[in-house]
Amino acid sequence: MTRMTVEAAPARAQLIRIETDRRLGHEWDEWDGQPLPGDGDFSAPPGLFFRFAAVTIAALTAAAAALLFLLAPRFADVWAGIPRVLWLALGAATGLGWLWFGVLLLSFYAGARLLPEAWLERGPYLHLMSVTSYVARAFGKRDWVEHAGIDVYNALAERRHRTVGKGELLVLIPRCLSKEALDGVLTIAGRYEVPVFVATRGQLARRVIRERRPRAVVAVACERDMTTGLRDVAGKLPVLGLTMRLPNGPCRDAMLDLDLMERWVKSWVAS
Repeated sequence: MTRMTVEAAPARAQLIRIETDRRLGHEWDEWDGQPLPGDGDFSAPPGLFFRFAAVTIAALTAAAAALLFLLAPRFADVWAGIPRVLWLALGAATGLGWLWFGVLLLSFYAGARLLPEAWLERGPYLHLMSVTSYVARAFGKRDWVEHAGIDVYNALAERRHRTVGKGELLVLIPRCLSKEALDGVLTIAGRYEVPVFVATRGQLARRVIRERRPRAVVAVACERDMTTGLRDVAGKLPVLGLTMRLPNGPCRDAMLDLDLMERWVKSWVAS
């Protein structure tokens, strides 16, 4: 019998598309068609997020204090002690909020896990990141602050050193990847036998997760979609979020760090 040998081609993951009527890229409705700053690279140091987060906490506290000041006379008409109780509650909440923020800073910069994930990156942090994004918009720094916030989230999540089985990890990507980036993702996913789904934002991610029931996710998106996606999904299961570069504007030929993706997938898939 004659034996034939064939050189094996690199494994590629199956690409599963989730179709939807939702218009792609609505987060970029205000884009004027001009090149994005830095060729669509919004990399920023973590300190930028922490500075805007501190402003956000201070603004929320001031807003709550102003509202209480305005409503205090009406509360006093019901019972004279209500305003005092509410001021004490606001003071306690403010103190706890700043204490938590201090623990967050220490956890990140000291490389320590000072709180369970439900009280840190997969809990209050997701809400802080979302609200901080709105504050950053007022200063024209939305994308950079969101990128920094996502980097902080990923750093905290990576330190949990989780592992899952090959069939328990999911890769979610958008439809706007360049051919080079898409080929790279499929090659990496095929190498570790991980399925790849095309889906955008939290709504579709929740649908995929509900149907596939993974134990962990590696998601790819721009900063704007990633922030909302993490808010919707990361509180329910572990997620690492890989942001993209947009050299040709939003929703077209996006690039990503394939080395980082492979590192994440490899570290998460149990051998």
